[in-house]
Amino acid sequence: MTTNNPTSTNRPTAYSAVDGQHERMPVRRGAETKAAYKTTEFIAYVIAIAGVLLASLLVGTTDAHEDYFRADRAWFYVVILTIGYMVSRGIAKSGSRHHDDA
Repeated sequence: MTTNNPTSTNRPTAYSAVDGQHERMPVRRGAETKAAYKTTEFIAYVIAIAGVLLASLLVGTTDAHEDYFRADRAWFYVVILTIGYMVSRGIAKSGSRHHDDA
């Protein structure tokens, strides 16, 4: 009875210059990009959203002027920032190879 181990047959071999024999190389698994919350993009995104919402809160009506930075405009900017962040993460992930497909 022969058992087939799929992990041992799919590993590449490399030629060793020291003893002239083939040896098994370890297979590198994992993604090349960091998790989203560990990037400077995410930190900048959170700070920008906090700045937009804080500015919308602080800019209000005065005696002779109406509210220049209303909540609907602030949330519109938050949506634009979110789209930009998602595009930047997509660009970062597009160049990475994901080897964890078993």
